[in-house]
This record gives sequence, C-alpha cells and structure tokens, in this order.
Amino acid sequence: MEYRTKFGSLDSHDRGRVEPIDDDPRRYAFSNLFEVAASSKPYEKVAVAKNLQYAIEAIRAEGTSQWRVADHDETALVMDGEVTVELLDLADPNAVASGTEGSIGLDGDPKGTPMGHAVAGRGHMVLLPAHRAYRFAAEKPSVILLQTIQGRDTVERWATICQTMI
Repeated sequence: MEYRTKFGSLDSHDRGRVEPIDDDPRRYAFSNLFEVAASSKPYEKVAVAKNLQYAIEAIRAEGTSQWRVADHDETALVMDGEVTVELLDLADPNAVASGTEGSIGLDGDPKGTPMGHAVAGRGHMVLLPAHRAYRFAAEKPSVILLQTIQGRDTVERWATICQTMI
C-alpha cells in the first residue's frame, strides 16, 4: 500500500479526518490546523495539540500582532504564507513574572533594544527566546504553529475542532 502526503494551506485544505495506518482511530483526536486558522480571529491562539502542560497552537497571522513575551522559549513554525517576526530585548526584566505559563500580551510598544527581525516563509521556524518580546506581521493571511506552554491566552475548542469518531 502507498501513502501520499498532501500539504494544505489556508486556501486549499481538506477537512481533517483520522486516517489510521495500523491502529485503532478511537485512540486519537484530530484537527486540521488550516481549518482552525481559517475560522480564527487574527492572532487568536487556538490549541490544536497538547501534551501535559505543553501546547501546539494554530495562529492566523494577519496584520500586526501585539507584542508578547514568555518566561520560557517558544518556537513559531510558519505553515502557510510569510510572517515577519520582530524581536525586542526588553528594558524591563520583570515584564513577565517567573513561572508564567504561555506568552502574555504587552500593552502598547514596550521599551527595549531591537534585536532584529526574521522573515519566515512556509516551513521556516523562528526561536522566540524567553524574556524577549516578539510580534508577528503578515501582509496576507498566513498560518503559524506555535510550540509553547499552555497559558491564559490559549483558546481550547476541542468540541468543535476535533474529530474523535470515524
């Protein structure tokens, strides 16, 4: 038997479904990150996978996000489109309290030293270092898969985004 991988996008994706190869599909929940991002507000952080306290969030990038910061490293993987990531070394080292889970939004434009930016296209990953502010910008709707720790801004919609039965 031959299996073919089909990579989706915001403009072209099939509704997600479980395709078991050699296992019981009742052991899995499945969601399609492009479908989730297509129906999300810009920069809404919707969990599409979890493992203990860790979360993978689908983010619809469109326009410019607010500045965010986390007490831990995060990674942003661009799955569709092109996203510019700006980084800022914050002047206030206490912008995020130690032990805060997930990233938090910052009001306005924080003070600090610009660290540069990365322009990431489909398949590019950007490290978002702990205690450094970041913001995303995308001219056209794009999709980011953010690896983080589940936090107060993580949105859970399991009942509406997951297929749990075949």
